Amino acid sequence: MHNHAAVGEPYMTKMNIVLFGPPGAGKGTQSKFLMEQYGLGHLSTGDLLRAEIQAETPLGLQAQELMSAGELVPDEVVVGMIRNRLTDNPAAKGFIFDGFPRTRAQAEALDAMLDKLGTGIRLMLALEVEEEELVKRLLGRGATSGRPDDRSEEVVRKRIREYEQKTAPLKDYYQAQGKLRPIHGMGSIAEITARLTAAIEG
Repeated sequence: MHNHAAVGEPYMTKMNIVLFGPPGAGKGTQSKFLMEQYGLGHLSTGDLLRAEIQAETPLGLQAQELMSAGELVPDEVVVGMIRNRLTDNPAAKGFIFDGFPRTRAQAEALDAMLDKLGTGIRLMLALEVEEEELVKRLLGRGATSGRPDDRSEEVVRKRIREYEQKTAPLKDYYQAQGKLRPIHGMGSIAEITARLTAAIEG
């Protein structure tokens, strides 16, 4: 048991944060600020998959094979990639988890893996923005960015509802651990940043 503690010591003080927010909540902007402010790494599963496939790692090759066959990459492969990233960057002060976990099973797998490393998720920050504001932001973004999925109000509303349905169980999961911090996501970027900082430092 003592050995486990010694192995885990560098990880114990990590600030691992799950950042949640519906499409249009400004997650990208806020995660950049948090990374700079607290010296955190950014863990996006999409980026991880692409990097592992490009580097032709065993997990990357496995993922590519599944994706080529039109299948989903299983949770254990993604969690394995996350573990590689954590152990490759022992000096990082922590990580922002962006886009993962998306299901309760993924959250449980992530907790089990982090626990083995002697660390864990410190907080789940959930940006909360009213649907009407999200629709307005996304349609505005669609008009300027040319992103096809941001042009139709029907598609935009569907994406927001899908997000709410999928994340509700995760909010319950982290709430039960006392780690959920809902963040009011309306107002200026600076105001939202201040709320995130208060939640982290509170």
